[in-house]
Amino acid sequence: SQNCAGIPALLATAGLHHHLIRQGTRTQVSLLVSSGEPREVHHFAVLLGYGADAINPYLAFATLRDLIRKQLLTDVPYYQAEKQFIKAVVNGVVKILSKMGISTIQSYRGAQIFEALGLHSELVAKYFTGTPSRIQGSDIHLVAREVQMRHEQAFPKRPSHNQSSALPTGGKYQFREEGEYHLFNPTTVHNLQHAVRNGDYATYKKYAADVNDRSHQFATLRGLLQLKKADQPVPLDEVESVESICRRFKTGAMSYGSISKEAHEALAIAMNRIGGKSNTGEGGEDPARYTPDANGDSRNSAIKQVASGRFGVTSQYLTEAQEIQIKMAQGAKPGEGGQLPGPKVYPWIARVRHSTPGVGLISPPPHHDIYSIEDLAQLIFDLKNANPQARINVKLVSEVGVGTIAAGVAKGHADVILISGHDGGTGASPQTSIKHAGLPWELGVAETHQTLLLNGLRDRVAVETDGQLKTGRDVIIAALLGAEEYGFATAPLVTLGCIMMRVCHINTCPVGIATQNPELRKHFAGDPQHVVNFMRFIAQDMREIMAELGFRTIDEMVGRTDRLEAGEAIYHWKLQGIDLTPMLYRPNEAENVGHLLPNGRKQPQQHGLETTLDQTTLLDFCRPALENGDPVYGEFAIGNENRTVGTTLGSAITRRHGMYGLAEDTIRLKFNGSAGQSFGAFIPQGLTLALAGDANDYVGKGLSGGKLEIYPPAEATFAAEQNIIIGNVALYGATGGTAYIRGVAGERFGVRNSGATAVVEGVGDHGCEYMTGGKVVILGRTGRNFAA
Repeated sequence: SQNCAGIPALLATAGLHHHLIRQGTRTQVSLLVSSGEPREVHHFAVLLGYGADAINPYLAFATLRDLIRKQLLTDVPYYQAEKQFIKAVVNGVVKILSKMGISTIQSYRGAQIFEALGLHSELVAKYFTGTPSRIQGSDIHLVAREVQMRHEQAFPKRPSHNQSSALPTGGKYQFREEGEYHLFNPTTVHNLQHAVRNGDYATYKKYAADVNDRSHQFATLRGLLQLKKADQPVPLDEVESVESICRRFKTGAMSYGSISKEAHEALAIAMNRIGGKSNTGEGGEDPARYTPDANGDSRNSAIKQVASGRFGVTSQYLTEAQEIQIKMAQGAKPGEGGQLPGPKVYPWIARVRHSTPGVGLISPPPHHDIYSIEDLAQLIFDLKNANPQARINVKLVSEVGVGTIAAGVAKGHADVILISGHDGGTGASPQTSIKHAGLPWELGVAETHQTLLLNGLRDRVAVETDGQLKTGRDVIIAALLGAEEYGFATAPLVTLGCIMMRVCHINTCPVGIATQNPELRKHFAGDPQHVVNFMRFIAQDMREIMAELGFRTIDEMVGRTDRLEAGEAIYHWKLQGIDLTPMLYRPNEAENVGHLLPNGRKQPQQHGLETTLDQTTLLDFCRPALENGDPVYGEFAIGNENRTVGTTLGSAITRRHGMYGLAEDTIRLKFNGSAGQSFGAFIPQGLTLALAGDANDYVGKGLSGGKLEIYPPAEATFAAEQNIIIGNVALYGATGGTAYIRGVAGERFGVRNSGATAVVEGVGDHGCEYMTGGKVVILGRTGRNFAA
């Protein structure tokens, strides 16, 4: 009302919720919130998460009535509009529960699955008790001041005659001239595209100055930081070269399917020209791209991503990689799997993904072969066997506690850890995820670097980051916080012509980038040289800043947070409580960190490949087949310490003989005993592995044309059809080949099978879940949730 300012609904709800908990009376009452504030999915999610039992968003309903009355919303009666609004909100909240691993609203209510960003710890302790808040921020007095400002705007003391009754432009989701700041806006997009198309570094500097200036206007966390220049700058010609710096650059994981063939290949060609790395994303890659073009360009993406859907992950796909990335989470939508709408699954996309044209594809949120850090270590080991020359990269999302996770990943023998920021720009992500899930990479990189140092692990891994890196200054700050490799995604697409229409998910991109429509793809005007120019401009921009800071190489600069400090923006009235000290903390162990990275790393990961059965025995034994295609037969003992048997041999077959491998049964190997995990993972055509005994989990993971035969030993006295002979998650992500299992398999048999044929005498729960191809014959019982 005119005389009373409203307390924010979330503050009132959370405060009352915790007060009642402290009084021991919370279970005696329900909290019903009637407020005009909640209107978006996130608003409902936080109210429920902080204790609300029911919510009445009366202003949202009143707005629907007003839209219908003014005929701005037509062809739908009010009751239907209200019903659809409620359904959309409920679906959004259920999606949030799903990605957090929560099954019921009772479990979600009061769970507080949030981190506060920009709230003072005293306010959090009293009203949002137990919520992490690492960089402090607004206290209760600043909240009150903002409430008062809004009240005065709604009820001005002296209304002017020319005062507009229209609400201010929001501009949160789409750029508006008078709305919220967007780092990519018409001016910056125009300047960047003009710069790269004309090779004009001066125009790039205008673009960078505008982005960096807007960054100071509270658009990013790094905008609150300023660089401490050296007392004695170094000459520019003594700074690491553009060519050397560019080798640290990567493009983000954007799948073939989410973007067009032309855009995907332009990124690959550009990054290969400068010695950087492009990323396939999770949609596989057309094998035709593994052959260099006539002009010497290569369309082969250096980084092959392995996500939970395992789309297009074959032996050849892995063998052609310089780096294999395990996507544990996605910066723009952590906790959710990738999604490709049906209209974008054209026949050529379905062929590469081993799926059906026109049918939408969703990666499950979890990897079904990763339910613990040990499982992740096993997958790292499997992929390293599938391509011993490739680095293994694990992609994580910036969040509280990511440092501890990264330490576990380093102990699991990853070579690279990617910390992905919340503002990564997947165009097809839900807006709730883009705006409210994940955290700035600045926090995640700082925590990861500090934790790895304190645990003596920093010299074993390279740290990479991505998430709206736009200028040389952004990359410099990433390096000073602890990253030594850098990913770009949105900016390279802008250089190729993206105009931020935000229709990536409906296949109508007018510039031919985020579409598979052949007619729209004709409008693609990008060129690999545009991306090359952008990367070189970024590197040159970095060199100039490095010279001012007194650094000659990036290695010297990694982790040097003593060269960062809070900038002038911190003195804005809303930011006076911000404390960046935790982000800039530099452990004592950091003194010589630059000498450890990346080429002079003192402790390269010990993957243990040299002790595997493949390396010690099978490769030499099968050399006649590898070199001449001669038939080979052998029989060997096997124990459960022999993991991932056959995978390195399969990689050697693919490397030498290509996608289709050898003739069937060219190499036939029989094993006697109990096989360890991942027996026969990723094996190609021409390799047959027979096992008289039993096998652990992940048998035939990613089977790529090979043959598996598993049966009880001749002396067994049990009935095979009544006993489990292989473990869980067999044939996960198989794309071809055959498997004959005389016995019962564990849970999740054939999950994500997209091409293999299998016969088995029974399976546990969740068998054949989300198959998009292949055949499975089950001569016995199936568990729950079969073929879901």
